[in-house]
Amino acid sequence: MHNEYDYKKFAVLYVDDEERSLKYFARAFQDQFRILTANSAQNGLSVLEEHKDDVAVLITDQRMPGEKGTWLLEKARQLRPRIVRILATAFSDMDAAVAAVNTGAIYKYVTKPWDPPQLDATLKRAMEFFIVQRERDQLLKEKLATLHNMMIADRMMSLGLLAAGLSHHIRNSLVAVKTFLDLAPSKLKEENLDMTSLRNPDFWKEYYQNAQGQIEKINNMLKDLWAVSEPPTVQFRDEVRLDAVLHDVVKGLRESFAAKNIKVDIQVPQDLPALVVDQPKFERLFELLLRDEAVSLPAGSEVRVTARTAQTEGTPAMAVEIHDNGPGLPKEALRLIFDPFVVRTDTPLEYGINLMAAYFIVHHHGGRIEARSEAGQGTTFALWLPLNPNHAALVSQSGEFLQKLLINESVWEKMLASS
Repeated sequence: MHNEYDYKKFAVLYVDDEERSLKYFARAFQDQFRILTANSAQNGLSVLEEHKDDVAVLITDQRMPGEKGTWLLEKARQLRPRIVRILATAFSDMDAAVAAVNTGAIYKYVTKPWDPPQLDATLKRAMEFFIVQRERDQLLKEKLATLHNMMIADRMMSLGLLAAGLSHHIRNSLVAVKTFLDLAPSKLKEENLDMTSLRNPDFWKEYYQNAQGQIEKINNMLKDLWAVSEPPTVQFRDEVRLDAVLHDVVKGLRESFAAKNIKVDIQVPQDLPALVVDQPKFERLFELLLRDEAVSLPAGSEVRVTARTAQTEGTPAMAVEIHDNGPGLPKEALRLIFDPFVVRTDTPLEYGINLMAAYFIVHHHGGRIEARSEAGQGTTFALWLPLNPNHAALVSQSGEFLQKLLINESVWEKMLASS
């Protein structure tokens, strides 16, 4: 019968202080398995840490100088819980074996001297168990990621409908307002009305400018809603340098920061690798985040941007942090910070769309974003962005993402009800 398991795909680590036992074990099983050995519990832990992604089965002697086998088994459980752990022990150490079984530290124990055919069968079953667990975990991960992507698509469609609905109704309503504002000065002049009778002509001028500004702000909000509602339809092809993008964005927001005397310090090394992105959305991402800082922070604040290379789900990535020294946020506000109806300022003229748009742009790029804050100690936005989303692993922390969506379901219902 054809064997469907590749027993050499992962390794078996055998730990024993007797060199002769190590050689005998390797000679007996190296044809069937990939064998790693160590002559003490401490050395076994070092090998395990070095090969933690390769080791499927750990079998260790109990009685060794220094730390015992059960110590190593517990360390292995903490390091890689899925590793199948086996304790090799003499009858005189049976109490230790029973205790290890009862605490869940081991999969099985074998007695010494071990019987090669019986141990061969045990190792095969252990390896099969590890492979099945790994395949099951991968399948669940893929299914969860698929569900995650379906929910993202559903939310994108909802946002698209919302944007279209808002655009239709708000734009129609604003036509009359804008027409009035455009005609008001000339109409007053035509009818020869005394502007002083309206108490203060500067008031009308300021009112006109403010109203026009709010119209433009609403239009920009609609554009952002529409932009984030469109997931990428092709592979990402634009190659950008993060430091260049940040300097361009800060330059574009220079007046907003200068108006409140906010200092922006970009500490991003120029030699960081390039990122493959959708360039317009990628630039918009940092514009939204930094614009939110400009709006939310009190005068005289500071913003620091740092970046470094990282790994996320085994994929090369960029870790970016935007930290400010502002007043910070309470926990409840922090939990909902990426929701569309939450803003970081008490100013009623600002909207909570910026951070929501940033949140979805990050997820479109296969990354993730989170916020950390403590009252009085500032706020940090932490982003993990794959260097190339086209080659990125499955989105991480899907469970956390789904939980966030479910917790905030009422927010989405409010959005849809308002369209």
